[in-house]
Order: sequence, then structure tokens, then C-alpha cells
Amino acid sequence: MKIAIVAPLMESVPPRLYGGTERIVSYLTEELIRSGHDVTLFASGDSVTRASLRAVVPQSLRLDPEWGNPLAYHLIMLDEVVHAAQEFDVIHFHIDLLQFPLVRRLATPSVTTLHGRLDLPEHGPVFRRFRDVPLVSISDAQRAPIPWANWIETIPHGLPADLHEFRPRHGDYLVFLGRISPEKRPDRAIAIARQAGVPLRIAAKVDNVDREYFEERVRPLLAEPGVEFIGEIDEAAKSAFLGDALALLFPIDWPEPFGLAMIEAMACGTPVIAYRRGSVPEIVADGLTGFIVDDEAGAVEAVGKIDSLDRRRCREMFELRFDVRRMASEYLAAYRRVGERRAAREVAA
Repeated sequence: MKIAIVAPLMESVPPRLYGGTERIVSYLTEELIRSGHDVTLFASGDSVTRASLRAVVPQSLRLDPEWGNPLAYHLIMLDEVVHAAQEFDVIHFHIDLLQFPLVRRLATPSVTTLHGRLDLPEHGPVFRRFRDVPLVSISDAQRAPIPWANWIETIPHGLPADLHEFRPRHGDYLVFLGRISPEKRPDRAIAIARQAGVPLRIAAKVDNVDREYFEERVRPLLAEPGVEFIGEIDEAAKSAFLGDALALLFPIDWPEPFGLAMIEAMACGTPVIAYRRGSVPEIVADGLTGFIVDDEAGAVEAVGKIDSLDRRRCREMFELRFDVRRMASEYLAAYRRVGERRAAREVAA
């Protein structure tokens, strides 16, 4: 199958540091190639891939201070995709909504994976207008605000089995991994760790939009004992960071669409203590791969029970549910489904 994959341009594929969407795009692309498919990746020029790379910009926009408005470069990329569409059996978009007015006019079937939250007010009118655009959700919780949209499948994320090393024994600290933002609640993670009497290590990036929150709400907490802020870490550093931890704290305060850090921790054998929001009940097997809690008191109690969980079982559940081969297989089925639907409509016409 000839497959085009269209990635965001803010980060490279894979990203050098933080970047959940681009990381999943990379894992999927490489697994499709390993399975024998012909893949073309539309992405930034500093991407590293075995696919045929069609670069719109020389490097990821977040790392280039001269990039300006990212919308301009994504429009250029979309124009290139449209002009090359006839080369492919299917086009797989990962750039949110920009392509919606175009895909219904393309002869080539397409599918869009949505990676963000869908509970914002503007989503209703958009998805009603484009109800014919085939969509994939990354959790059932993600699609809940617009269940009537044209969903063809929920496909949870997957990671390569050899990406992270299983660690059967843990250290004496908790971790927070991802992004410093009000919805991710690192301040809540600090409070939980402090009440539990366990050191906390934070590996996270700070976007400009979240700088005020970091300076006003988080930085003052970092001066207190028992909290270490590391900043962003790359993929190579995650196995030790996560694998040596007692548990990953995931005290979110928003409808999380997926939560890649949770399965990264499980891949290392590290259980997750997460708030019952968004996708969490779909990712964490409560009492098996972690604990799902409703408040700080519940999280602190979970820290005290964490040694009752089997770290090897965490790893086994990761392999069973969140392996990249499963993800790629489900996407291939989705590609075939949209192709068959397109062919049936053409015959009916």
C-alpha cells in the first residue's frame, strides 16, 4: 500500500525532546515501512525516517526563531499534499482540522487522527459541517463530546516494544513527565509527593503560553526540599527516569485525550497513579498497572500501596495493549475501510 502521512511542522518526526503527536507519527511510519508498505512522510526537514521525506520547512518550527506564523507553512504543505494525492492509496492526516475543506474533494481516500481535546465550543459547528470526513480517535473518552461525528475507529497509541527497558526494581522517588501547564497540574503532583513523604522528579517542558503559570504557581514550589526540576528530556533518558521511579504521577485536571506518558511508564514496568479524567480509565488498569484516584488524599494513599503492584505485570499489559504493531495493524484496517467506502460510493454514483 502507498501511504502518505502528514505530520505537524512544529516538531520534527520524531521530536528531539517533547512532542507526543510527532512521536506517534514516527512510530507508526517506521512500523508501516517494516511491514512492507511504501510510506511518504510530509514533515519538517530535520525529521529522521526511512520513509520518503517531503520537507516543507528545513527544520521544526519550534526550534527556528524566524518561523513566524506556523499556519502559513502548514498551508504550503497541504498544497503539496493535494498536488501529490494521486500517488497514494490513502492519505493519513495528523494536523488537526486544516485539511477538512480539501479531503472531500480529493479522489484519494483519507483518514484524520485527532490528537487533541474535542470539548471546546468551536468543534461542534466544524464537525457538523464536515460530517463526511473519516476520523480516528485515540480514546473513546476523546470522542465523547461529539459522538455523532464520522468516527471509523478508536485506535490507542502504541510504542515499539524495545523502546524502553523494563526495570524490575524501583528507586525511592516519584516522577512527573510531560508539559508544565495548568491542565497537567505539576503543582498537584508536588503536593501529593510532599504529603506522601516521597521525593519528586519533574521532567517537563515549559511552553511560552504556560510561562506565567510556571513562574507564579510552580517555580516557588521548586525551592522547597524534595522536588527536583530537570526540564525536558529526550527519548534516551526516559527509560532510566521512568524505570527507576516508584510510580508516575498523572494528576491531570482536563479531559486528557490519551496521555502518552502513562504507557511509557508502563513499558518500563512503572505503575501510574492518575486522576479519573479523560482517557485514564481506558489506559490504566486500576489495581493492576496503577491506581485511579479522585483527589489528593486518594493519590497519597495510592503511593503507600504502590509496592502491592507487580512491575512485570505492568510491562506485560503494555506489550498486550500498547505495542506499535497492534497500532499499525489497526490503522491498516482503517485505511482499507475508507478505501472500500470510497469505492462503494463511486460504484453507487
